[in-house]
This record gives sequence, C-alpha cells and structure tokens, in this order.
Amino acid sequence: MYTRCRLDSSAPFFRWWGIVVITVWFWGCAHHQPLPAEPYQLAFRTHAAQTSPREKWSPVFIVYGHSQVYNRIGRPSVASEENGEQRVFIDTEDPVVYFLERTFRTEKATYTNFIYRVHFPGTPYSLIPFNLSAGKNVGIIVVVTVDADKRPVLVTTVHTCGCYKAIVPTQYLRREALPVNWKKAPLKVYGEKLPPELEFEGGPSPRILVHLRPGVHRVMDLEVRPEHYLSSERFREIPMKMESMSLLERLPFDGTTTSFFHQEGVLKGHVKGSVKPLETLFMSLISLDLFVGTDKAYSDTTETGNPFYTSLKPWRREDSNMWYFARFLRYWGWRL
Repeated sequence: MYTRCRLDSSAPFFRWWGIVVITVWFWGCAHHQPLPAEPYQLAFRTHAAQTSPREKWSPVFIVYGHSQVYNRIGRPSVASEENGEQRVFIDTEDPVVYFLERTFRTEKATYTNFIYRVHFPGTPYSLIPFNLSAGKNVGIIVVVTVDADKRPVLVTTVHTCGCYKAIVPTQYLRREALPVNWKKAPLKVYGEKLPPELEFEGGPSPRILVHLRPGVHRVMDLEVRPEHYLSSERFREIPMKMESMSLLERLPFDGTTTSFFHQEGVLKGHVKGSVKPLETLFMSLISLDLFVGTDKAYSDTTETGNPFYTSLKPWRREDSNMWYFARFLRYWGWRL
C-alpha cells in the first residue's frame, strides 16, 4: 500500500522499509533456537485434586533450558527501587498459573473457556539468533474450550502480547465447525509446527502438555498424555499454585496493592516493564501501534481501552480481539 503514496519521493523509502520489516519479522519470529542437551525437562503443573474442571484442564508446561532463569515460570511481583519507583518482575521461586473462566455463545451453541496465564522473567536480547520479541515480564495464555457436554473441542495458545496465536481442534469438534480450507496437516506458526488435532483418549486424567522453546518461550508442541506419563524419568515436576486472574490487579506492594498493568496513560492495559523496543522499532509502522508486541491484560476491552488483538492489520483490530472469543473465532475462519 505504501507504493501508492502520493509523495513519490517517499515511496522508495517505504518499499525499502517494507523489505526490512518483512526480513526482520521472519528472521526474528521463525527461527529455531536449538534445544539444549538435558537429562530431563521441568514440568510446571498444578497439584490440585482435579475435582473441578479448572483443575482438570490445567495444562502442564514443559520447560527446556531450565538452567536459565528466564525460561522458568514465576509469580508477577513488585519491589521498590531506591528512588521509590515500582519495579515489576517475575519471581521464579514461586510459580503460579492464573485462571479465568468465561462463557461465550455462537449462533449454534454455548461454550466455556478455561483460560490459563503464566509469565516468565523475559526473553533475552540476542543478535544470532535475532530475538525480535526480546523484553521483560513476557507470558503465555492457554485456552481450553469445552462444549455443553464438557468435552474439550479447542486448545488455543497465544503470547500475552497477542502474537503467535494457534488454534488446535480436538476429535470432539464437529467437522462442520472447522475452517473451510482446514487440512489435517501440521499447523505452521512462524516456524513452529503444532499437531493438526489433539486426541483425548478415554483413559483417566488426560493432561495437556505445552512444550516451550527456550529463550523465546514459543509453543513448539502440544500433546495429550495420561497423568502417569509425567512420572517418567524424562521430567522433574515443579508444582504451581493456581490463582484467580483478577489477582494480577492486586499485587502486594509496600503494605498495599498495585496492578500488574498500567492503569492510565498511553500504556494503559499493558504489562508494566514489558515494552519491546525491537518490535516497536520494526513493527509499529505496519501495525499502527507504537507498543506492538508489548504484553497486555486479557480483560474487558471497554475498561482497558487496549484490545487483545491477534492480527497486525489495524483495520482488523476488533475482529481479531481474543477477549470477544466468538467473534475472534469467526474472524479466523472457525464455524462453531
């Protein structure tokens, strides 16, 4: 669209910048950081009795490169700097998964979303491989969508900036609800390949395993396994607490509380300390968002004024807003 600019003298600049952005985007988003040689991986999981749906569908996060603190899940926390300012960070000594339950309706049925959110200290800066998403306090959301018969029909994963969205159906989803051109082939997500469908077998206590690429925290695999699978020597379990997502608005600080998110100004609705300078530099022009890539709240957009959009097209910001899940699915071609 930039080549149509009336200012002919600026058109070469936009063409050049477009080439740079596309190159950086694919280099920074689609690279594969090698997996370290490790005798085991950490399995971050809740140890509740699984007596409720929120416990039953709580995913297990499989972490590679666990010797690096930035690869570990933690608790959003606040400390006071010497100048009295707040410093928001992720305490990896106390891992927690935040939970939210929401119901949504389509023209055909009613569904329930079990929503799980975790955070890491950050994504490190790196030139080779180039980490476009480098920054602090990054996170991932996993959404398990359950139908009226309490069967999981979709598993959706997304970073808390709204990027790297993936929607994976299960065998319980009606075939007519799939996108028109859906094929049972590996789902390609910026260099990662996820399964085209998740199979929930009839055995007891199936668990969703979310495998995370080290450094960038990309979801590099999803699978469903029975509970006893986690008892193998391949894993070392790390227990996580499960807490209400609303507690992110009330982090303890100096005898009172403060929000994990900015409450006013141009950064309202974004995670404190999470601005991504490289994404701002390379992606803000095409997205028309100065804080593109900055992690944000997953909450009512009418209150935050900050849509949880999953498309870089500025004119599709509301259509792709994941908070309005039925509209979000419809935008991406799903026909639930």
